[in-house]
Amino acid sequence: MTRRVDEILRRYGQEAAIERAEGTELVRAFLQPVRERDEEGPEPSAVGRLDGRLWLYLGKAALRTGDRVVWNGRRFRARSGRPHYIGGSLSHWRAVLERAREAE
Repeated sequence: MTRRVDEILRRYGQEAAIERAEGTELVRAFLQPVRERDEEGPEPSAVGRLDGRLWLYLGKAALRTGDRVVWNGRRFRARSGRPHYIGGSLSHWRAVLERAREAE
């Protein structure tokens, strides 16, 4: 089963970069917004529209809280991340991301 995940990521995954203290790793992963039932997009504010939406990361590379992901010209920060296993083998990592703020 883990070979199937590898093949799916190879064929259909998106190119991204994970930034950690020890360096940058180029990966293939799936990133997509987590859709809320009442979502209408970024919230208006006095300084413009704030994008508070969360994003989902699925990939083979470990992604832990605080790691950064650069994808499609956007920067994200991992709010959480954990491995998923099938039997005793690592299948993939799943993480919840938020847009990184410019000051970070």
